[in-house]
Amino acid sequence: MTAWITAEAAAQRLGIKRATLYAYVSRGVLVRRRAPGGRGSLFDAAEIEKLARRGRPRRAPGGAELVIESALTEISGDRLRYRGHEVTALAGARSFEDVASLLWTGDFTAPAGWQATPEAVAVGAAAQSALRAPAGWQATPEAVAVGAAAQSALPAAALPLERLQVIVPALAATDPLRLHLDQPAVVAAGRAMIAGMVDCLPDQRERAADGVDQPVPDIATRLWGKICPAEAEGLLAALRAALVLLADHELAASTLAVRVAASVRADPYAAVATGLGALGGPLHGGASLGAEAMLAAAAGPRDAPGVVGDLLRRTGRVPGFGHFVYRAGDPRAICLLDLVARGAPESPRLAVAEAVRTEMRRRALPEPNIDFALAVLADVAGMISGAGEAVFAVARAAGWIAHALEEYAREVPLRPRAVYTGPPAGDTVG
Repeated sequence: MTAWITAEAAAQRLGIKRATLYAYVSRGVLVRRRAPGGRGSLFDAAEIEKLARRGRPRRAPGGAELVIESALTEISGDRLRYRGHEVTALAGARSFEDVASLLWTGDFTAPAGWQATPEAVAVGAAAQSALRAPAGWQATPEAVAVGAAAQSALPAAALPLERLQVIVPALAATDPLRLHLDQPAVVAAGRAMIAGMVDCLPDQRERAADGVDQPVPDIATRLWGKICPAEAEGLLAALRAALVLLADHELAASTLAVRVAASVRADPYAAVATGLGALGGPLHGGASLGAEAMLAAAAGPRDAPGVVGDLLRRTGRVPGFGHFVYRAGDPRAICLLDLVARGAPESPRLAVAEAVRTEMRRRALPEPNIDFALAVLADVAGMISGAGEAVFAVARAAGWIAHALEEYAREVPLRPRAVYTGPPAGDTVG
């Protein structure tokens, strides 16, 4: 019968830190299993003893590892879970606000005063057409006025992500409690910040002003009016699902940047602003912008092979396809593409997207990822340029705040070390 020992005992036997122990797991050197109740990890005592006698495995030259323990998101094979909950299931049954609460507090039931509505629990966010926002998901009027004024100074052609990068620091300037880093204060700041990010963006269509106070819609409904001039019709459920699917993704580049900032006690607004700065690269959240441009270049399905071939000739890659984590296909993309197809089955732009996928398969190239699915949603709905980046940023802000909360609780600065490869001492020319 296999004897299992704790991570602390395994690390002590090997004479290594726990972070190194988990690095061995990620490299396939060790196998672990979850302890009863999901608290902590257990290791095969015999396997640990064998490794201890053999000596520590060497890292491949040029390899870089930074392992951080987190209770938020698990990527296992081609599956993604938030605190043990399958993300694709959450996308069909829970609102973005629910999932933010799960990430921030470990519970779908939010703190008193901002519970999800009974309709959201009974029907499921993805199936509703007019979900109300839980109380608390609003920035103050002063914050919205300042944030909206700040982004309005940008050129008219500025992308939504560029506006969000201006809005968040402006929101911070209006929050006198932003330096309070206890969990309730950070959760309150997170709700107000995400609401402010959305509400400060310019409207894409005129809103009726009948003088009657209306219930505040959920974040997805408010975001729709900021990134799409057309009515939501059947695609609002897909946007709601996209926000859930994108809320977190373990230690992506932007999330790591957020954790580093939070580990040195940067306030939540500064941490999110750090994430926004890292998000726009074409190998991260900015990939959806490239996929939008690719789809726009194809007037119809017949154009798809030429568009794909031209991209491969010029850049060697097609944005929105392939993922270094998901080898068999991004489950988030599969889920979102299915919702888009169900929401607008007669859209001619769906045929263009399918033609692109067909051409990629014909060339034996990777499957689509969440960035392509976002671009398809934007194309089918008629959203503005850069809408996918905006959805990504608003959604991922929830995950960034959750990771910041973990770092605030750790109270240990993240300080990776570099391996110096420059000239040795005395060889410099002075």
